[in-house]
Amino acid sequence: MGGIVLACGTSIISPAVLARAGLEQHRIVPVPARPGKSDVDAELAKAADRSDGPGADVVVAGTDADLAAVALRLLRRDRLGVSVGYVPTARSACAALWGLPTDTERALRLAATEQPHGVPLIRDDVGGVLVGVGTLRRVDGIAYCDDDMVLRGTAHRIDVSPDTAGGPGLTVTLRYRRFGRQRRTVRGRAFAIGCEPTTPVLDGVARERTTERWTWYRHTEDLLLVRPG
Repeated sequence: MGGIVLACGTSIISPAVLARAGLEQHRIVPVPARPGKSDVDAELAKAADRSDGPGADVVVAGTDADLAAVALRLLRRDRLGVSVGYVPTARSACAALWGLPTDTERALRLAATEQPHGVPLIRDDVGGVLVGVGTLRRVDGIAYCDDDMVLRGTAHRIDVSPDTAGGPGLTVTLRYRRFGRQRRTVRGRAFAIGCEPTTPVLDGVARERTTERWTWYRHTEDLLLVRPG
């Protein structure tokens, strides 16, 4: 089995570690954090579409934001048929969602031996994707999940993530007060909000600009993530 390991940012993966994990035929490709078109498209073009059998064609070693950046390039190239493994190098909401190991060797071994499964790929209305969690803090506005109004007024925090329960696509958790226990969780295909200016935090990275409108929605095709069955 051949493929590539994208070592993002300061991530270091050695050939010896790959060999112990069963990925000795994968090439290590160092790329910047949150790699873009010029960093990974040529490598992704060489990746094979999913064939039957275990293991990942592309392994991403880095943060949730790095994985999202690679997923976006696969989406843009119409290559979501490529199976992806993930080796988190920092605290990872994506790993927690899908039960992925956070130890490097264990994560590599899983990427080499487990089957890929489709997981919801969440897009936003400014051209990005979300693989872990997106957060809006201290919001004041009106929000909908599909056709249902889920907020009119203020909330301390809203978290949106892929739905792990096989539902329509995404999970929305609203926390109304900072120290209160009152919260609400809903599921749907899309979430949209109009509000006072707020800064979305996307897979751990704050957006550079504030926004008064934001939408997350499930893409029509899933991300093929190698994960425990």
